[in-house]
Amino acid sequence: MKHMLQSLNPTTKLDRRSILAGLGASLIAPRVASAQPTAEEIARRLTQAESAGRISGLHALLVSRGGRLVFEHYGRGDDEAEGRGPLANVVFGPDVPHDLRSVSKSVIGLAYGIALAAGKVPPPEAKLYDQFPQYADLAREAGRDRIAIHHVLSMTLGLEWDELTVPYGDDLRNSEIAMEAAPDRFRFILERPIVAESGTKWTYCGGATAILGRLISNGTGEDLLAYCRRVLFDPLGFGPVDWAKGVGDGQYRAASGLRLLPRDLLKIGELVRAGGAWGGRQIVPRDWLTRVLAPAVVMENGGRYGYQWYLGASFAAVLPHPERWAAGIGWGGQRLYVFPALDLVVAQYCGNYDKPAAEQRRINDAIIDEVVLPGI
Repeated sequence: MKHMLQSLNPTTKLDRRSILAGLGASLIAPRVASAQPTAEEIARRLTQAESAGRISGLHALLVSRGGRLVFEHYGRGDDEAEGRGPLANVVFGPDVPHDLRSVSKSVIGLAYGIALAAGKVPPPEAKLYDQFPQYADLAREAGRDRIAIHHVLSMTLGLEWDELTVPYGDDLRNSEIAMEAAPDRFRFILERPIVAESGTKWTYCGGATAILGRLISNGTGEDLLAYCRRVLFDPLGFGPVDWAKGVGDGQYRAASGLRLLPRDLLKIGELVRAGGAWGGRQIVPRDWLTRVLAPAVVMENGGRYGYQWYLGASFAAVLPHPERWAAGIGWGGQRLYVFPALDLVVAQYCGNYDKPAAEQRRINDAIIDEVVLPGI
């Protein structure tokens, strides 16, 4: 199923300067090929890759170039909904919502900047524990006074956290699972032992995003979904939106619970591609987007991380040189890629929740490097 040349963002003028600055403008020349992606070529390559077993579990793949939807594909298969269990034999399409899983973190990163511009949340330089006076006992512990909001945004808090080596499920050794089971998730996060100097090491931490969601709610006086709908989702013309809550405490699962229609996920990427502007309005402040997409830390695998967004490059053989991207990445194969120098946005949904992380990455690389990029 394909849909071509549908305009996504009514903003006609593109200003890539702030994005290029965040991703390293010296390494990305603002050159955009004149030819549009060939939907037929992308479809042909996708069919070949699926037939060869290179790609599996793909629920939706959408590609936009220069603000226009140029390719749209939907599959069929089993799915999951965060906090609600399995969904059998789903026929996916434009009107079928899908979990974002940890791509939700990247949406929170944008929403935080909107709230910051309105003076509703503390700036990155503010001390973390000053924002939670109810946990004064924790704030008095040595070393915690050095942790700032910047470290929350960049996942460099230096607190003990592990949700990568223990599978998701019901094992409380997984820090996110333990957080969801805790009677007070925020105390659980903030009382984690200090294991490194803040700012020195990236540790994947859904608890960091939970803290950001709490700060947004506290500062704006609105629940997380209502606020994001008012300042971000509604201005972009989103359809139905859902955000899962924790079973124990009823708090929104800021790190993983967002559920969107596929074209609405693509709009988030288009918003970033267009420097935070949509329909002639500046939705996300340009200076915040620059900071979001600026490398804050180098991860152990050599990749870079900004404020709730991954920063990397594609080394596809078809490319004359590596192409920089910014991305939201979620478990099971949920992906949102923005290639600023190519004016390209790619959104995908998958159902590969039970596959190992390495296999999920392999499938994702095949989608981007063997299907999408050769098509442009």
